[in-house]
Amino acid sequence: MSSCNTCPSASGCTQDSASCMVENNAHNQVKNVIAVMSGKGGVGKSTVTALLAKKLTKLGYKVGVLDADVTGPSIPRLFGIKDGQALSTEYGAMPVMSSENIATMSLNYLVDDEESPVLWRGPIISGTVKQFWTDVYWGELDYLLIDMPPGTGDVSLTVMQSIPLTGAVVVSTPHDMVSMIVAKSINMAKKMNVPILGLVQNMSYVLCPDCNKKIELFEKNDIESYLKRLDIKLLGELPMSSKVANMSSHVMYETEIHACMDSVSDKVIEFVNSKKATPVSEKKESLNPLL
Repeated sequence: MSSCNTCPSASGCTQDSASCMVENNAHNQVKNVIAVMSGKGGVGKSTVTALLAKKLTKLGYKVGVLDADVTGPSIPRLFGIKDGQALSTEYGAMPVMSSENIATMSLNYLVDDEESPVLWRGPIISGTVKQFWTDVYWGELDYLLIDMPPGTGDVSLTVMQSIPLTGAVVVSTPHDMVSMIVAKSINMAKKMNVPILGLVQNMSYVLCPDCNKKIELFEKNDIESYLKRLDIKLLGELPMSSKVANMSSHVMYETEIHACMDSVSDKVIEFVNSKKATPVSEKKESLNPLL
């Protein structure tokens, strides 16, 4: 049964609770749900999700990450979580906390061996992702980031239809083939009435270690034309860097990465504030007895 009190979309929703498809854990109060999507694999969705989660946490927000890439989960490793287990409680499954106090949920927390393949068909995978929303005890969060799988199939549909998204951040790389596939996910989100906050371009350039010059791999005009055609904003550009790829503990202190994530987080927060959302962290009393 749905609960409008715990739904991030409640303020702008015209649907009555009896006909709402969304099920909410009555013990959760998640204010904003942001999907990080692409449509294309290997562009760095999980990396951008982790970097954004870390940045929002540093700004004082309570953040969670839902790993919706069931067949290729990478969130635990990006947060340095080894042998994590999601324990069951009367309120729901407990997310595993990272060293930065970010709540995370991934299928890897429910299997004995992280290298075991998931041999499930689409409906089961989609059902699992939905349960990560309904059956997990997220508690109070300012932001829940959803690391989406590639493509525009079952899981993407389930997330957009069954989870009340505040909006979506799109990740791409400056390559014509990638841009074409990413456009499919952008158009899907538009058809599903999911607001697009903007695009993060990963692997946008290489920074010369000797002269500090930016070496762009593709013409800038191509990117600007792409953004204009799809009517979306550029949130930021990440360099091609081994430190980003390896998600080192000092990655946020790199000037270029820090500047990009400042830009991305500022624009995400600006969008959320325009929706007049109230941060959970401003509440005086915690509604969550466990987190």
